[in-house]
Order: sequence, then C-alpha cells, then structure tokens
Amino acid sequence: MELSSSQKTSLVFVCVFLTAGIVLSTLVFPFWNLIREDIFEEVTILTNDDSICYAETVDMIPKTIENCILKSGDVVTIKFGEGLAWATIVGP
Repeated sequence: MELSSSQKTSLVFVCVFLTAGIVLSTLVFPFWNLIREDIFEEVTILTNDDSICYAETVDMIPKTIENCILKSGDVVTIKFGEGLAWATIVGP
C-alpha cells in the first residue's frame, strides 16, 4: 500500500505532535509535580475571621483553614500540601 503525499504529511505532523507532547509532559511539566506530599504540623491559630482561620507554619506560607470554629491561640494539628496556602484540621 502506497501512501499519498498528503497522508505522509499528516503522518509526519502526528508524529511531531506526539513527540512534542511527550517532551513537554516529561521535561517541562512533570506529572509528579501535581502530586504533593502531605505535611502534618502542630500550629497555633493566629486569627479567626468569620470561620476562616489563619496559621503560620515552618514553610513560612500562611495557611488558610476554612470552616474553622477555633479561637485565636488554640493549638491544633493541620494537614497541608507542600507549598500550598490552604490546610485542613486533623486533630486538636
């Protein structure tokens, strides 16, 4: 079976497109960057502003905790993704 000129061009285009996709997905934007490590830390609640609490962590990124009923000064354990600004409370 002989491929026509347009079919050969289409085949080359598809191969180039797939190769570019593989290169971009592995070198420029690795998939494992989407999966962040969970970090657990004991913190003190700094403020509670209309059920949104704020806490400071060792990574120096202030964490926002939604649906929070704690008061300023309470000590809790939170869980957050590495480098993220939001967290959840996992224990007192």
